[in-house]
Amino acid sequence: MKRNRLGTSGIVVSDMCLGTMTFGSSCDEATAFRIMDQAADSGIDFFDTAEIYPVPPKIDWVHETESIVGRWLKTKPRHSMIIATKVVGPSHTWFIPPVREGKTALDRNHIRTAVEGSLQRLQTDYIDLYQTHWPDHGLEYEEILGVMTELVNEGKARIIGSSNESEWGTMKAQAVAEQNGYARYQTIQNNFSINNRRFEDALADICQREKISLLPFSPLGGGILTGKYNDGQRPEGARFTHYIEQGDDRQKAMVQRFMNEKSLATTADLATVAEKEGVTLPQLAIAWSKQHDFVASTIFGANTMRHMEENLQAADITLSQDALSEIDKISSKYPYPMG
Repeated sequence: MKRNRLGTSGIVVSDMCLGTMTFGSSCDEATAFRIMDQAADSGIDFFDTAEIYPVPPKIDWVHETESIVGRWLKTKPRHSMIIATKVVGPSHTWFIPPVREGKTALDRNHIRTAVEGSLQRLQTDYIDLYQTHWPDHGLEYEEILGVMTELVNEGKARIIGSSNESEWGTMKAQAVAEQNGYARYQTIQNNFSINNRRFEDALADICQREKISLLPFSPLGGGILTGKYNDGQRPEGARFTHYIEQGDDRQKAMVQRFMNEKSLATTADLATVAEKEGVTLPQLAIAWSKQHDFVASTIFGANTMRHMEENLQAADITLSQDALSEIDKISSKYPYPMG
């Protein structure tokens, strides 16, 4: 397993990160423990979670993912694991506005409340990487970074990062940190996959110039790049199958954003590239993500041991230049399939 530094910090992590978003919902605790054990045994030391997980959400599952990760973490040497989690804002759950409305509020009180809850559920004294789950562009970055810096100074967080942030927000945060002597965002966790290459437009240049590491989430395009939704398939237990059948308006809109004519066509074309390379579609997608110099660690998830074992094989895959060129041609044929 290769290792990379997070930003300019002292934290070095495996170049594959286990995402835990479904632990406690579609993945039960016993299976989650086996998956995390397999990750650690394979050289992965980086685990990402969030206070509002699991997804898909359910009222009696609130915060369960952090609790599962915390119970597992107690079985391991704490210093050997890098734990990342995220603050969402008021209510700290999907189910109460403004979170369900896609808004957030990252003021001092909400961040302070969130970090204490996460520390308790994770059963740890510190969080290695503490991230804002969504930006709050209505609040001054001086307040957000001010309280995040306090957490670093108090030892509750080692470094901080952002998620779902824009070009403007990233540069604004860096400027405020520099002007005030605050802790800077060392990482950004945004959507980046063969089916969504928007990050390359401007944020990639910002990351390279400002020495901010991308932690791409959803390298499998919400599961589309596994090929399991091709030809009209709706696999039982799959997240988007659940959203189509039982989801709210927000979730159904997400399905349309990820699973549409362009993304499915891209996936079908990519299957030919994967076959030529002698890899599976998920392995192709994860390996492609890892081969970008602005990427420190690619976040992938797994609901079963079979998925885990397949995805882990991407650690040793380096795609040929011919494959990378062919992927670029397919991407240009179906630009930004996620809409």
